Amino acid sequence: MEHYLSLAVKAIFVENIVLAYFLGMCSFLAVSRRVETALGLGFAVIFVMSITAPTNWLIHEYLLKEGALSWISESLASVDLSFLNFLSFIAVIAAMVQLVEMVIDKYSQKLYTALGIFLPLIAVNCAILGSSLFLVEREYNLTESAVFGFSAGFGFFLAITAMSAIRTKLRYSNVPEGLRGLGLTMLVTGLMAMAFMSFSGISL
Repeated sequence: MEHYLSLAVKAIFVENIVLAYFLGMCSFLAVSRRVETALGLGFAVIFVMSITAPTNWLIHEYLLKEGALSWISESLASVDLSFLNFLSFIAVIAAMVQLVEMVIDKYSQKLYTALGIFLPLIAVNCAILGSSLFLVEREYNLTESAVFGFSAGFGFFLAITAMSAIRTKLRYSNVPEGLRGLGLTMLVTGLMAMAFMSFSGISL
C-alpha cells in the first residue's frame, strides 16, 4: 500500500506531468484562462488517463512487446511488435477522448462550447501519450499503471486548476506592461514547478 501511495505522490507532485516534464503545455496555457474550463478539462484528462494507462499496458504486455504473443502460440514467442506502441496508444487515447467528447456534449453543452477545439485535442495531448510511454519504460505492472495513470491525470488537474485560479487573481493586479500575458504565465509556471518539487523531500 505504501508503495502505491508513494507512486501516487511522486506522479502528482514531484514528477508532475506538466510542471516537471512540461508535457501538455499547449492546453495547459490556453485553457487555464478560466477556472470553469480548467476544471472541465482537468476532469476529462483524469478520466482519459485513468482508462488509457492500464488499457495501453495490457495492449503492450499481451500483444506488442517481444514474446507477448506466446500465449497464443509458442511459434509467435519471437515476434516483437513494440514498434506499434505509438500507433496503438494513440488509437486507444483517441477512442477514449471521443467518448468523453460525446458525454460532455450531451450533458454540458456550455462546457463543451467553452472547451472548443481543446477537447478533441486531448487525443494528441502529449501528457496523456507520455504517461503511457512512461509506464512501459518504467516497467510498471497493471496496478501500478492504473495508479500512475490516475495520479498523473490528477497532477494535470491540480496544476491547471491552480494556474487558472492564479491567472484569475492576476487580472486584478497591477502587473508591469512588459510582463503581461504569456510572459507572466511562464514565470508563474516555473514558480509552481519549483513549489511542487519541494515534495521530493517526503519519505513514505
